[in-house]
Amino acid sequence: MDLILGIETSCDETAASVVADGCEVRSNVVSSQIAKHSLYGGVVPEIAAREHLNAIELVVDTALKNANCAINDISAVAVTNGPGLIPALLVGVNFAKGISAGHKIPLIGINHFIAHIYGSFLENGMERLKQPETYPILSLVVSGGHTALVLITADGTAKIVGTTLDDAAGEAFDKAAKLLNLGYPGGPVIEKTAKKGNPAKFAFPRSLTGTSGRALEKKDRFNFSFSGVKTSLYYHCKNAGGNENIKGELLYDTVASYQEAIVDVLTRKTAEAAEHFNAPTVVLCGGVACNGLLRERMKSVLPAKHQLVISHPKFCTDNAAMIAGLACHYYREKRFDSHSLDAYSRMSELSSVVFV
Repeated sequence: MDLILGIETSCDETAASVVADGCEVRSNVVSSQIAKHSLYGGVVPEIAAREHLNAIELVVDTALKNANCAINDISAVAVTNGPGLIPALLVGVNFAKGISAGHKIPLIGINHFIAHIYGSFLENGMERLKQPETYPILSLVVSGGHTALVLITADGTAKIVGTTLDDAAGEAFDKAAKLLNLGYPGGPVIEKTAKKGNPAKFAFPRSLTGTSGRALEKKDRFNFSFSGVKTSLYYHCKNAGGNENIKGELLYDTVASYQEAIVDVLTRKTAEAAEHFNAPTVVLCGGVACNGLLRERMKSVLPAKHQLVISHPKFCTDNAAMIAGLACHYYREKRFDSHSLDAYSRMSELSSVVFV
C-alpha cells in the first residue's frame, strides 16, 4: 500500500492529509487563517507565512494521528510547491524537505492547479480516470488565483485551452465584497447576499462573449476577463453616490446581478468548449466551485451527453488530500524531487498530467 503524506500551504490555509493508494483519504486536516486576513480584506503573504509557521507542525501531527499512522509508515511526503504565494509556499516546502531528509523518504513537489482537477475525483468516482470513454476531460478550474479551461486526453496530454486575461473569478468576488464592505472572503458572502436579490435587475457586462457589440476574436473564444465587470461595479457604486449608498434592496440586487454576470460567463464558455472539443466529461473544481449558483447552473447548461463531475466542497477549497492523492501517481513512477526543490508563484506551461 502506498501511503502519502500531503502538505498544502499555497495561500492562507495550512493543510495536511494522508491518502492511501491515491484514492483513500485517511485524514484531511485544514487550519484556516480567515480571521487573520479579514481585517485587510484579502490575503497578506507575510501574515500567511507566519501563520503557516505557527500551525504546520500541529496540522501535520494531527493528520498522522487521524490517519492512525506514524511518520515511519509513510511512503513519501508530497508538498505543493506552486503556483501560489512564495512566502507561504516556502513554509510547506521546507517543512516537507525536513521530513524527507529526517526520515529518509522520497519528496514529491506537486502543482496545486493540477491537484484541483485530480481532487474532483476523490470520493467522486476515481475509477472514471481509468475508463477510455471518460476522455477527453474538460476541466474548469476556478478559484481566487485561477480561471482556466483544461483539456485532458486519454494519453495524458493536457492543454490549457482558455484562461483569464486579467483577473480570476474568485478575485472578482473578493474585490466586489471589499468594495461593498461585505467582508472577507468574498465568495461565500457574495453568494449569501445574492440570494436576497434580483439577478436580472442590473446588466453587468459579460466580457469576451461577443455581447458587447464588438466581434469576439477567435483566440479569445474560450478565454475569460473579469476586470470589466469589476470596473462596472465601481461605476455602479459611484453613480449611486458612493458605495455607502448601496444598501438594502439595492445592495441585494447589485450583488445578485454581479454574481449572475460572472456565473453566466463561466458556464456559457464551459458549455461551448465542451461542445467544441466533444468532451464527454466536464469537471468543475477550485474554490469558486463551492458557489451554489455556479454548481446548479453548470448542471442546467450542459447537455446530457456531457457527464458533469463537480468537486466535493471539502476538496474545492485548498486542501492536502488532493496533493497526497495526486502524488501517489508520481510515487509509483518513482518521479521524486531532490532537496533543492523550490517554490514558484505562477502557473507554468501545462503539457501532460500523470494520473491518466
